[in-house]
Amino acid sequence: MLEHLSVLGSTGSIGVSTLDVVARHPQRYKIFALTANTSVDALFKQCLQHQPEYAVLKDEIAANQLRSRLNTEGLMVKVLSGQQGLIFVAEQPQVTCVMAAIVGAAGLEPTLAAVRQGKKVLLANKESLVMAGGLFMGAVASAGAQLLPIDSEHNAIFQCMPSDYKNLAQSGIRKILLTGSGGPFRTTSMSALADVTPEQACAHPNWSMGRKISVDSATMMNKGLEFIEACWMFDVKPSDINVVVHPQSIIHSMVEYIDGSVLAQLGNPDMRTPIAHAMAWPERIESGVASLDFMAISKFDFEAPDYQRFPCLKLAMDVATDGNRLAATLNAANEVAVEAFLQEQIAFPSIARVIDKVLQKADVIEPSSLEAVQLADAQARRLAQAIVKSF
Repeated sequence: MLEHLSVLGSTGSIGVSTLDVVARHPQRYKIFALTANTSVDALFKQCLQHQPEYAVLKDEIAANQLRSRLNTEGLMVKVLSGQQGLIFVAEQPQVTCVMAAIVGAAGLEPTLAAVRQGKKVLLANKESLVMAGGLFMGAVASAGAQLLPIDSEHNAIFQCMPSDYKNLAQSGIRKILLTGSGGPFRTTSMSALADVTPEQACAHPNWSMGRKISVDSATMMNKGLEFIEACWMFDVKPSDINVVVHPQSIIHSMVEYIDGSVLAQLGNPDMRTPIAHAMAWPERIESGVASLDFMAISKFDFEAPDYQRFPCLKLAMDVATDGNRLAATLNAANEVAVEAFLQEQIAFPSIARVIDKVLQKADVIEPSSLEAVQLADAQARRLAQAIVKSF
């Protein structure tokens, strides 16, 4: 049966990789909708190639630009704008699968909308689980949605677990080992971190990612957010997860069983592997990723995370240990701080300082509803912006 996909965030790195996999299997997949923030040129080119029924942009100005260009080409693509446009293309009955690849808090509502409609949801927007994990997983259960992880680490854990996984105890699992590369500053002297530039922070040694996620990798906040995400996705406690720094980014994560066996998922650092795995699950399809050359790798290195070097990771793990009541606050403060660093308003080490100050000052707003999560998010952004200005 032909699967109809809505790709939320189609012009980002995950979206582009998704469309590459789709193009390799035209007999299996049809694009229903493509969405972007403000990248009119990139979305126009994608519409020309994939001819979706709908395209969505952030605002009407960008939407009108796209409409004009599509009309010139004679393409009958309906163009929508804003959050309601995103929610619309995530909910439509003919959509069987939604790739949730919008970066940040902006992806929460449309991803949750897809879940509530019982869709097959390919989750690359980790912030959805970080911000509203209890609500999100409750919606997955009540709507009968199929949630498949796209983050390479969570996809690796998923692949290493039994197909009938319910919980750690029933599956005979002792520990989840969540790997991370350590980013570009793993061996940089601590004194030099104050002078690193956005370009240096975005130059990941292994992965090709967007700027925000690249900075998160450099601070290891990305691993912190993934730590929280793993707790929700696999229904485990923070004490059930160990973070392991693995600079080569070949082992994407591991699962340790009570008999001493450790299963690892390996592959080249290319997001098309987890994307293809989730798209076709439980089948396997060609992804376009080259075979792993073990002779070229020659060795694997592992080390414990240095929390002095990576305070963002420790902040996120502490939030998880405290029951994730401040997870939306953590995420919002990080988004503001990273953007301030990318705009050269604060130094790299100040990202963690901004987040820490916000966590100390913010009111605890229990994430009992979507409105409460959004309230916590808005409060944290106001605090973070004020703190950034004070630096």
